[in-house]
Amino acid sequence: MTTNQLIVKMVFDRWNTLLKNGDTILNAITDEQLQKEIAPNKNRGIYLLGHLIAVHDDMLPLLNLGDKEHPELFEIFVKSPDKSVEVIPSPQELRALWKNQLENLTQKLASLSVDEWFEKHTSVSAEDFIKEPHRNKLNIIITRTTHLAYHVGQLILLK
Repeated sequence: MTTNQLIVKMVFDRWNTLLKNGDTILNAITDEQLQKEIAPNKNRGIYLLGHLIAVHDDMLPLLNLGDKEHPELFEIFVKSPDKSVEVIPSPQELRALWKNQLENLTQKLASLSVDEWFEKHTSVSAEDFIKEPHRNKLNIIITRTTHLAYHVGQLILLK
């Protein structure tokens, strides 16, 4: 195994474990629990679920894997704070989107070769990438893994 293969494997082992943990927690939380705030005057679980879907959806164009599948969620769950949008998708709708996204995203991420993970992502220019080669596609997975871990930790508080 090459060094790059090992690095990609380590990153994706963590990413996939966190996705599985998040899915397990979401399956253990009721729709009523999703309506609760993580802490007083903080985001509700349903908002965090929508937020994770929107952020992961945003990875597709960033990694040059296609267009967002649910661009309407970005405004609701990333640009707007919780409770500022009157009508949001139901827990059942978001759970279905989460499941579908897990399958689609996993399939699309698996389509990239080890070398492609070390290529630039779409929000960095070719000139900047020469100076900052760490701004690659794999780094997107690393940052999203940290983001996922943070919010999965919050969702645990709903149990």
